[in-house]
Amino acid sequence: MGTVPETLRWIGDEAGHCELIEQTLLPSRLEYLSVEDLETMRDAILRLAVRGAPAIGIAAAYGIVLGLRGLADTAFRDDIDRAFAHARERLASARPTAVNLFAALDRMEERLHRDGDGSPRDVRRSLLQEALAIHEEDRAMCDALGREGAALVEDGDRLLTHCNAGALATGGRGTALAVMYTAHEQGKTISVWVDETRPLLQGARLTAWELGRAGVPATLICDGAAASLMAAGRVDRVFTGADRIARNGDAANKIGTYGVAALAKVHGIPFYVVAPSTTFDLSLASGDLIPIEERPSDEVTQILGRPAAPKGQAAYNPAFDVTPASLITGLVTEKGVVTPVTEEGILQLLSRE
Repeated sequence: MGTVPETLRWIGDEAGHCELIEQTLLPSRLEYLSVEDLETMRDAILRLAVRGAPAIGIAAAYGIVLGLRGLADTAFRDDIDRAFAHARERLASARPTAVNLFAALDRMEERLHRDGDGSPRDVRRSLLQEALAIHEEDRAMCDALGREGAALVEDGDRLLTHCNAGALATGGRGTALAVMYTAHEQGKTISVWVDETRPLLQGARLTAWELGRAGVPATLICDGAAASLMAAGRVDRVFTGADRIARNGDAANKIGTYGVAALAKVHGIPFYVVAPSTTFDLSLASGDLIPIEERPSDEVTQILGRPAAPKGQAAYNPAFDVTPASLITGLVTEKGVVTPVTEEGILQLLSRE
């Protein structure tokens, strides 16, 4: 099986920097962006140079370390706290929907409270250790998600996915795509229908690229083709990722996921959401409370920088939609699968060690 390059990595010690794949250049060019300060990391998250809920969380953790790098060795604790608060605010404001970003920032703040009384260098070293731990835990969760989800895949299955939930979206091998990689490695004969995922074509640019490098048979389709494929009996199962899951199981994911789930329900096709336990936000009773990011209209009126609509055309561009729990066959986590999807089942699963 082929390999997909590591999406992001830390280079050096607490005085080092982060490197991440510049995903806006894919699939034409594979280049790493060197991120050496807080504002460059915020910009990378904001403009989707790094994207995907787990990867955003890891990037934010590394961004905190970068945000404290400018402190003098003689700085006081109040200076450290102010620098941390500023870095947290800048990173938190980059993208509002993915819960992993906020979970990572919370962990970094907890680490600061535990180990924040040393020198600025000691604090950066401690925070880097926490960021590296978040990254490593995500790698392990991706592997576990692959194993849990692959158990749901049968030999000969034709799978469908929407957007990109692979290595490019995580610190490991992905969420939904980890299922496909694992099933493929197990010797199961599978093929994947890849939604193009307008408006930014993450399916076409990223998922198709990933699956191709990994040697998993994949066919790209227009978003509007999924319905006819399902009606023709050519889709056996759907796997997607998620950016935030409410306590009742409603799941926010890339815009268009709700429509795919509704189509799957109509055609009797199992629809699975694959996400680590860190994606659950138990503070939200339902998906109605999940904040939905609205992005610039030119992402809709242009395609890869070229006009696709009349100049001045108004456009609505929510980045995510929410799939109701009633349309989800199962929530695949590193701790197991919640099916049927109920609040009670979610709480029981998340309570497992």
